Amino acid sequence: MTLLIFTVFVLGYIAITMEHTLKMDKLIPALLMMVACWTLLILGVDNLEIWLDPAKGVILGSDGEYTVPKLTGDHEHRVEMINEALLHHFGKTAEILIFLMGAMAIVEMIDFFDGFSSIKGMIKTRSKAKLLWIVSFLAFFLSAIIDNLTATIVLITILRKIISNQEDRMWYAGFIIIAANAGGAWTPIGDVTTTMLWMANKVSTGELVIHLGLPSLVCILLPLIVGNFLPAFKGQIEVMEDEQTNPNSKLMLYLGLFLIICVPIFKTVTHLPPYLGMMLSLAVFAIIAEFLSNRAINLTDATDSHGHSGPTMKALSKIEMPSVLFFLGILMTVAAMESAGLIFNFGQDVKNAGIPEGVFVTMLGVASAIIDNVPLVAASIGMFQEPMDAEVWHFIAFAAGTGGSMLIIGSAAGVVAMGMEKISFFWYMKRISLLAALGYFGGIGVFLLMPKKDPSELEKKEDKKQVETTHHWKTIGTETTYFVSKQ
Repeated sequence: MTLLIFTVFVLGYIAITMEHTLKMDKLIPALLMMVACWTLLILGVDNLEIWLDPAKGVILGSDGEYTVPKLTGDHEHRVEMINEALLHHFGKTAEILIFLMGAMAIVEMIDFFDGFSSIKGMIKTRSKAKLLWIVSFLAFFLSAIIDNLTATIVLITILRKIISNQEDRMWYAGFIIIAANAGGAWTPIGDVTTTMLWMANKVSTGELVIHLGLPSLVCILLPLIVGNFLPAFKGQIEVMEDEQTNPNSKLMLYLGLFLIICVPIFKTVTHLPPYLGMMLSLAVFAIIAEFLSNRAINLTDATDSHGHSGPTMKALSKIEMPSVLFFLGILMTVAAMESAGLIFNFGQDVKNAGIPEGVFVTMLGVASAIIDNVPLVAASIGMFQEPMDAEVWHFIAFAAGTGGSMLIIGSAAGVVAMGMEKISFFWYMKRISLLAALGYFGGIGVFLLMPKKDPSELEKKEDKKQVETTHHWKTIGTETTYFVSKQ
């Protein structure tokens, strides 16, 4: 049965990578393999050899092959076990998707007020070399707040208002891809993969910024230093006429970015899931947006009395549901493989083969240039059992976030730039890939040289958190003993 599940995943992933050849959106095979994997699990429930209980974090085996507790129970019990696991994984996946949808809606409302066009006014230089540094750093810091995909779309749109020559824009777009992916790696809201690690309690906001801030900066600095001497960035650009923007553009830009930044703060202060913080930010931003657009606050009506669509409903209607459904399919498929013990077995094989963690994670980053980094990170979460903020989690966040820059198809930022500026696969590989590889391996070198925390301290911190949580449940009067497992 596990072989069948793995075969479904491989075939589904091949279909995803060949979406342009098959002329079929990648969300279709993602959803199909999600349903197929969980169906195979439920049909073969009596033949399960190994099972991962997601709620308790316990591995169960069916025979003496595994040094873990025995998997027991009749048919009905095992069916209930799978349904409970399905509900648990769906809940965790829904948290990520709701979080992403909230962020997308805020970004769309900023765009409704032409907020991003106000960034164009900050760019005064006509020097190609200076513009390269300005645009790259804008991509680096903007992607850390609004995610790398959105930052790429925003900056390429701005470039179209500044540079008329398409060949020049293609060069700048290449650096924007590297900068956006590097910027998305060092904050929990900058990339889907870092969001996944953050919401799975593998990394914390402060430690992620501290450990990946410098490596991510080096990841874009090295290509920029080389790019400064390339012929494509010699000379000056022609000045294009300014366009009139919405009078509230700057206000809504700064307010939207501020509210997104407040989400990690909300999680730290309240200890509630991040998606609740994002929903709070979305609600506050929607109230102000509706007020400024001079409409009654009624989110159920798509238009006002004059037939004009308001910012909230327009933003919600522009959310990329295909991307949301794709993430649902991928994450739930990986969850099925994790529950069936496939990822656990793979992790054991890697350890038994003696492959060092650093080499394995570096290879994972290189693989993310070809394979989507979402399933790679989702699988790695089930492979490693290290405590929160262990070195391996930060390394995975960096490798998966920046490795995709080495090929234009290796990241969402690259794919969207490919479509917007008609950049060919081989044009990017010939001119940008080596620069991206330089930044990737340079960033890894800096990361490995940085001082790391003692693993025993992280274990003690995790144990203390577990004891404090259990004690809290006892003090509020419940007779049930709750065990918080190490994820």
